[in-house]
Parts: sequence; C-alpha cells; structure tokens
Amino acid sequence: MRIGVHVFRFDAVEPNQLRRELADTCEAVEAGGVSWLSVMDHWFQMPGYPAQDPMLEAYTTLGYFAGLTSTVQLGVLVTGVTYRHPGLLAKIAATLDVLSGGRATLGIGAAWYEREHLALGVPYPPLAERFERLEETLQICRQMWDPDNDGPYDGTHYRLAETLCSPLPLNRRPEVLIGGSGERKTLRLVAQYGDACNLFPSSPDEIAHKLDVLRRHCDDVGRDPAEIRVTLLDGGPELMVGDPAAFAERMAPYVVLGVESVIVMPPKGALATWVQTQVAPAVPVLADLA
Repeated sequence: MRIGVHVFRFDAVEPNQLRRELADTCEAVEAGGVSWLSVMDHWFQMPGYPAQDPMLEAYTTLGYFAGLTSTVQLGVLVTGVTYRHPGLLAKIAATLDVLSGGRATLGIGAAWYEREHLALGVPYPPLAERFERLEETLQICRQMWDPDNDGPYDGTHYRLAETLCSPLPLNRRPEVLIGGSGERKTLRLVAQYGDACNLFPSSPDEIAHKLDVLRRHCDDVGRDPAEIRVTLLDGGPELMVGDPAAFAERMAPYVVLGVESVIVMPPKGALATWVQTQVAPAVPVLADLA
C-alpha cells in the first residue's frame, strides 16, 4: 500500500510564510517517499472550521507544487464540477500534466458546498443537474484530450464549438479520479469514466460492499475493475501519536480488498514537520502490506 498527503488547511503560518512552508512540504513529501500530494478545491474553508481560514486556489497551488517536485503524483481531491467550465478545466489539467512531466490527476466530483457558490455568485444547480453536468464534463475532458477529435461537443448543459487542446497531456490523458461513494450515480460514473476512485474507510465491510457495487457497474459497461485504482481518504489518527505499525494494522484489511493507496490529512500545525515526523515513517511500514 502506498501513502499520500492531502493538504486541506493553510493556517499554520502567516500568508507571507506560506510559500516557504509549502516548498518545505514538497521537499519532505519527496524525501519521504510519499506517492501523492493533493489539495482541496474550495474557496472557503469547509464547515467545521472557520470559513475565514486561509484557503489557496487549488490549481495555482498545484502549479507551484509541479515546479518544486519531480516524482509525486499531483491532484485535487476533488474539483467541484460547478467551479470551472469543462473546456477550461480540461485545459488546466492538461497544462498541469505537461508542466509536471506527466504527473497530473484530475480529481472531480458533483460539488456540494453551497455557501461558497452563493457567496461568490457561482450557480449551484440541484444535485440531479450537477450529476448530469459531471457526466458531460467527463465526456468533454475525454474529447479535449483526444488527438483525433477536436470537433464540437453538443450536450444538454454544455456546447463547445471546438475541443482543441494544445499541447495535449504528456500521458494519453491525465488520470481521472472521481470522488464520492454514491452507489447509484457516482460509482457508475467511476466504472464508465474513471481511472481511480476515492472512498472513506468507515469499515472494511462497508468498503467491500462499495467495491462490490463498483464491480457490478463495471460488468454493466464491460469494464475490468482491476483497471480502477482504489484510494481511501483517512485522518490517520495512529500517525498523530507516532504509531505507524498500528496504522498499518488498521489498513491491512483494506489492502486485502484491493485498496492501492491511503491518503492522510494533516492536523493543525506545520505541514512539512508533520510529513517528516508522522507520514514518512509510515511509508515503508505500509509498503510491506503490498
């Protein structure tokens, strides 16, 4: 099992020190053998924290990470489909892939944070429409990254006269990670369009159930479920107290189920120090679970 880092808070230092703190975090991630580095795509901090807490724009931040790293996979966990027009989003992801040397993942979901939409004047359609827009966006990204198809796209919610994207991603296309575990819609979209999914480890039995649902969706669309990388987002409480062995013990049942990576989130405090002292020691311990 591999381990990744998801940065969702930027409140450990003053804004004039964030550039250095994030650079140190990138250095610690690569020195520690961490496989994944992601940020949130939000404009306000999430509920449960003060909305006024610092929040950096996701793709600008990933562009900074791309220039400071050379091995770690970079992505957003996850972009709300309402935040950017699909053609622009596909162009952004392609740019990140080129400038990172082929290390970009497009993480995407149906969006949920109504307050920030209303606050900044961004339309927030009903959930059913957001899922319709998500599927069209996935289709548009595929077409934008197809070297043999730069023609129009005519959907219900989006119409593009051209789908030209130059330069194309260095990979055939960036990895597409679809966030969420809804059984009827989200996991169907994973089966049809996704290269990876991100789940929450409520229990091994629950994850086993979700993966069984995903396999059934894959059967329906003629897809091999082994093609889909399964990741978990976890708080890693055992790492907070310096016990990577206990963390690995809790993760072991998920490895048996086919989970490839666990992505952990920082507590309040210095990001680089957390990676060095709490995450990096878990890398070889989790690797032994493979």
